[in-house]
Amino acid sequence: MNVIQSLPMARAVGANHDQAFEHESSAEVLKVSTRSRPSAVAGAIAGVIREHGVAEVQSIGAGATNQAIKAVAIARSYLQDDGLDITCVPSFIDIDIDNQERTAIRLLIERR
Repeated sequence: MNVIQSLPMARAVGANHDQAFEHESSAEVLKVSTRSRPSAVAGAIAGVIREHGVAEVQSIGAGATNQAIKAVAIARSYLQDDGLDITCVPSFIDIDIDNQERTAIRLLIERR
């Protein structure tokens, strides 16, 4: 997985994606697809939370959102081993993909 490490950036996790997209948020954005492995996404979430205290997960569609929610639950268990807990605030966000506006689910994950 090729990921540009400067913040803020969006990156795809848990699948074969080679692009990174700029994003205007202060949180690192993790893009989740239906093919994303929840454990891989969870590891990315936990790493971003440990380093920055906040992460943003975006998904489009029921399958991708299912994977994202599973990843948040798994990440919570990973972080409990470090004595950390997280909260997750879901919302809708409009994003541009190939010059088409799509509605995504945005999960803002922060240390509790």
